[in-house]
Amino acid sequence: MSGLEVFAAFITVVSIVLTAVENIWCWPTGVVSVVLYAWIFWQARFYANAWLQIVVFLPLILYGWYAWLRGGEAHGELRVARTPLWGWIATIVLGAAATAATAWWMKVHTDAVMPLADAGTTAFSIVAEAMTARKWIENWLIWVVVDAVSTWMFVTQRLYPSAVLYGIFVPLAVYGWIEWKRSLASA
Repeated sequence: MSGLEVFAAFITVVSIVLTAVENIWCWPTGVVSVVLYAWIFWQARFYANAWLQIVVFLPLILYGWYAWLRGGEAHGELRVARTPLWGWIATIVLGAAATAATAWWMKVHTDAVMPLADAGTTAFSIVAEAMTARKWIENWLIWVVVDAVSTWMFVTQRLYPSAVLYGIFVPLAVYGWIEWKRSLASA
């Protein structure tokens, strides 16, 4: 455990709470979080999750920041919506295919400690973050599963602050679901 990991966990909780209450500041705090976790995950040999932070999450965060401000009707604020059928199909197909391909590649080409779990949490984090950027409410359901599996991964590798963080994410995802459901009902 390091001071950097503790700070990264703290700023990430702040970012998730801000996301749950639809506060635009979730995006700049998210930028800080992904940069810090890219370093932490690389050091822990969770390579897919390290690359996920910089190559995928950072661009998705920048897109989400823009979309929440200008992605709605008439370039206005984006509102919470249900995931369309095509979104679910894309989530399942792309998530499963990316999990299989990434796990195979890491098993063959790296010293990854948990290639399947690392790949699965990586792939489904990508689709969940894309859903968050579009304000599709069901993103929170994907996050519950990803966060639960991630918690287990981090405990096994003794990344305890990160395990606590991802354990906290599970009820935060439920909270986000409840808050976004209220927002959807009031629209």
